[in-house]
Amino acid sequence: MKIIALVGSLREQSYNMQLAKTIQERYEENFELLIPNLGELPHFNQDDELDPPSVVKNYKELVKEADGVIVITPEYNWSIPGVLKNALDWLSRVDKVLTDKPVMTAGVSAGLMGTIRAQLQLRQVFTSPGLQVRLLPPAQNEIVINLASQKFDEATGRLVDENTLAHIDGIVERFIDFVKAAK
Repeated sequence: MKIIALVGSLREQSYNMQLAKTIQERYEENFELLIPNLGELPHFNQDDELDPPSVVKNYKELVKEADGVIVITPEYNWSIPGVLKNALDWLSRVDKVLTDKPVMTAGVSAGLMGTIRAQLQLRQVFTSPGLQVRLLPPAQNEIVINLASQKFDEATGRLVDENTLAHIDGIVERFIDFVKAAK
């Protein structure tokens, strides 16, 4: 099974990128997780949507070939970051490769509230006519990691908090079933 992770942070050692890498390593027996660099995508420009640059074509092809998508977002000013919104905008145009694709959201924050607001906004964006994803139902499936400095290992960058990992294990298992049911 191929899953793609869209990480809304450009910083290599961001907690959100580290969550993606933790998932990639922890569940490598269950699926292959690809993590494209969203920072390579140019700003969406409707003038280019019918003949986008090759980096956009390659990105859209990766998403099209994936069985499911995990969107991992930080929260900037109570919202999703521009790089993630830009990546979703490219996916929402012309061939609309994210439509009806199984999607799960997650997010990490250093603060107490985690990424609650950003994930709520993602759910709204996902219902737009150009996206219309098949979203893993949020009840019991929310990965909102707060107080990140207490849950990630400083040396390796990986998530090490056992309670959080156990919570994620259940959600990832349900997401795998959700992806299989969508085929």
